[in-house]
Amino acid sequence: MNLYFVIIIGSVFVNNFVLSQFLGICPFLGVSKKTNTALGMGFAVIFVMSIASIFTYLVNEFVLVKLGLEYMQTIAFILIIAALVQSVEIVIKKFSPSLYSALGVYLPLITTNCAVLGVALLNIEKAYNLLQSFLNGVFAGVGFTLAIVLLAGVRERIVPKNVPESFRGFPITLIAAAILSMAFSAFSGMFGIV
Repeated sequence: MNLYFVIIIGSVFVNNFVLSQFLGICPFLGVSKKTNTALGMGFAVIFVMSIASIFTYLVNEFVLVKLGLEYMQTIAFILIIAALVQSVEIVIKKFSPSLYSALGVYLPLITTNCAVLGVALLNIEKAYNLLQSFLNGVFAGVGFTLAIVLLAGVRERIVPKNVPESFRGFPITLIAAAILSMAFSAFSGMFGIV
C-alpha cells in the first residue's frame, strides 16, 4: 500500500489522536458544545499541526540533530508550538472576534494540547521526511476536526432530549465520546493499518 495513503487514512481514522490515542481530550470535550465552534477549533488545530510539523521537522533535522541536541526535542517543539498558537490567536482575534470569544480559554490550550506535540514527536519517531511529516500533521488535524465536529453534532442533538437526570451534562458527553471511540476502532480492522 502507498505510504502516503497509509499516513492519510491512518492519521484521520485508524490512529485518530482523540478517539484512538486519547490525546487532546481537553479541547475535544470543552469546545464540542456547538458545531460551528468545534469547526473553528478544528481549523485552528489543523493549521497549528500542519505548520508545527514543518517547523519541528526543520528544527530537528537542521539544528538539534546537527548539534547533537536531540534530547531537547520536547522543549524545542513546545516552544515552536507555543509561538504558532500565539500567531493563530492574534489572527483569529483580529479577523473573527466572535470565534475568538467562543473558543475562549481553549484557544491558548492548543499550546498544551498533547495531540499537537504528539504529532511532532510521532513524525520524528517514525522517521518521516518533510512531506510525510506535513501530511501527518494536516491529516491528524483533519482527524481531530472530524472527531470534535462529530461529538458536537451528537451533543447538539442530545441536549433537547429527555436524558435521565443522572446522565445529563458531562456524563452523557463521555458516553457519546466513548461510542465514537469504539466506532473509530473499527477502522483499524477495515484498513489493517497500525
